[in-house]
This record gives sequence, C-alpha cells and structure tokens, in this order.
Amino acid sequence: MPTENAAVSSLRPMPDDWQRALAVVAHPDDLEYGAAAAIAEWTAAGRDVRYLLVTRGEAGIDGLAPPACAAVREAEQRASAAHVGVHTVEFLTGHRDGVIEAGLPLRRDLAAAVRRHRPELLITLNHRDTWFGTQWNTPDHRVVGRAVLDAAGDAANRWIFPELADAEGLAPWSGVRWTAVAGSPRPTHAVEVGPGIPRAVASLAAHTTYIRALTTPDQDPHAYARAFIDRSLRTGATHHRGRPATLFEVFPQ
Repeated sequence: MPTENAAVSSLRPMPDDWQRALAVVAHPDDLEYGAAAAIAEWTAAGRDVRYLLVTRGEAGIDGLAPPACAAVREAEQRASAAHVGVHTVEFLTGHRDGVIEAGLPLRRDLAAAVRRHRPELLITLNHRDTWFGTQWNTPDHRVVGRAVLDAAGDAANRWIFPELADAEGLAPWSGVRWTAVAGSPRPTHAVEVGPGIPRAVASLAAHTTYIRALTTPDQDPHAYARAFIDRSLRTGATHHRGRPATLFEVFPQ
C-alpha cells in the first residue's frame, strides 16, 4: 500500500494516553481494510473502542437487492467487530450507501454520536481524493471522512446543533483530542501490531458474502483477508523500523 510520503522511514508512535475511541466510517468492511489490526491491539490492552457505521452497505453487492444486502452486511459487520474486541456497533439511519450527502444532517448525526459516546480518539477512513495518490477515492469515503474531522468541533460547541442538548440531553463534549485517519496516503503515525494480526484477518474474513461478491464465489475469504492484511502491514513496516504496523494520519483537535 504505497503512500505519498514513502520516503519517510519512521513515523511517530500513536498517542496512547486515552481510554475510549469511536470509529466512524461509511460502510461495513471499511475498518477491516484499514484499522482492524490496531483496534485489536487496543482492545486487548483494555481500551474501549466503538463502531458507528453511516450506512449498512446496502448498495455494495450487485446481485443482492438493497434490503437483503443491508441485513447481510450488518450481521457480517457485527461478527467482524467481535473478532477485534468491539461489542458496540451502531448504524445510522437516513443516509444511503453510495450517495451519502455532505451537509448539516450528517454533521448533526455525527456530533450527536460524539456527544453520546464521549471519545478521546476518533477514527475514520481516508478522506482524501485519492488512494496512494493515483486511485480515485469514493464519494462516501471522502464525505464521511471530512465530516468526522469536523465532528469534534461540532460536538464541543454548544451553539452548533443546540437542540442536541435542549431536546436530546446530549451535553457538549470537548474531550476529543485526536482524529486518526486510516488508509491515508499521508500517514504521520504508526501503531506496531503483532498479536492483533490474526484477529484482524478473522475480522476482514467475516465479511464473507461481500468478499465473494467482490472476487469470485469460490474465493476463500480467510486467504483473501490474510493476503490483503499482509500487504498492508508490509507497507507499514517500511515506515516503522521493519516491524509490522498500521499507519494513520493523525490530526490533533
């Protein structure tokens, strides 16, 4: 997985003085393709990581109608999260897979989630225009990633979405200290991983229906997941003294 700053031989270690994280992405499987190995290490260390999915990935399988696809992918996401020690998995309503709109409704939903879960760390997926500087990113990833970067400020300001406090009892939360973007072509930090790797493989492989639709019906999901994560961690190793690592672009809040 190339990066735009591939000349960097060693990145900073991720901050570790936090206890609760909220990971917000557009679709089931987004975290498994970018952050699961690090999440497995964090939960094993006793940290509380929770997932929020903006959609159920209902437009992700061509041969499966959206209502049926949503049910399958939600179930696979919950099973996937459990492999890496995540047991709180929520899904938003009102945002459609493939056509997530940037704007106030999404910002409000994410501000509400941040106020509700009160994380110190936000995690999301690559919000930039491209993957690796060459492959165009999807609209959903760009929109959600940018909205997550805005969410810490929205959640902290009592005069933005005041109805969250007045009608829903969600007091402002100014405790987010960082937003970590997985899969960014401009990584700044690395999380060394080891024991979490098999759990990350199992987590990606749990998206069995999606992987087989993405590849071939006879594809072994575990072999596919192992190959993908091995490639990703080898790239991480080039930035982290030769040791397997998951990379993030970290924005202090």
